Amino acid sequence: MPHLHLHPERHLVSRIGWLRAAVLGANDGIVSTASLIVGVAVAAATQTDILIAGAAGLVAGAISMAAGEYVSVGSQSDTEQAYLARETQEPRDNPAFEHEELAQIYVRRAVDRALARQVAEQLMAKNALAAHAQDELGMSEITTARPIQAALTSAATFAVGAAMPLLKVVIAPPHLLVWIVSCASLASLALLGALGAQAGGAKVLRATARLTSWGPLAMALTAGIGALFGTVV
Repeated sequence: MPHLHLHPERHLVSRIGWLRAAVLGANDGIVSTASLIVGVAVAAATQTDILIAGAAGLVAGAISMAAGEYVSVGSQSDTEQAYLARETQEPRDNPAFEHEELAQIYVRRAVDRALARQVAEQLMAKNALAAHAQDELGMSEITTARPIQAALTSAATFAVGAAMPLLKVVIAPPHLLVWIVSCASLASLALLGALGAQAGGAKVLRATARLTSWGPLAMALTAGIGALFGTVV
């Protein structure tokens, strides 16, 4: 009999929660801070003014990202807990109905009806809540909402992303500041897209194109506003 050679598999789905928050935070940090710096710089502000504006944007943005992620993911967590509480009670109130409901899910997945009922019975006997949470609600330990993790991840990556264009303000010659910040920010977005795709096992070119598509527009708009109001002032 031939031997079965098992090979290890890398399942990256467990990274979905923190990876989404990390990419979102870093992307927002780069785009919003670089755009703010470009807008203020085009308005003929001094280096000190630009640094103050950029630093304020970093702090405010990091806190805003943390609060936004905590509120939104917290709402998701509350909804999940409400569904789980209901699914905890329903098998006690009407076990026959819940058993048949679970069996029908497996039948729709092309499992033989008799086998589906047997599987549903065994799973409910072991852990009815886990069976219904995963197969009826599509919830699992991997995809469970984690508000604190999302908030801290987004805040940290926002600060790291925002620090890049802010650092360029310190080292770039004043007459080249706008171009250096803009080009460096686009390069950082491309790198972020590639790293995020690599971490999640996705296509690098698609992720890179997606992250670099909005940055130029944001910087161009803020540069236009800076030029307009800088001239007026």
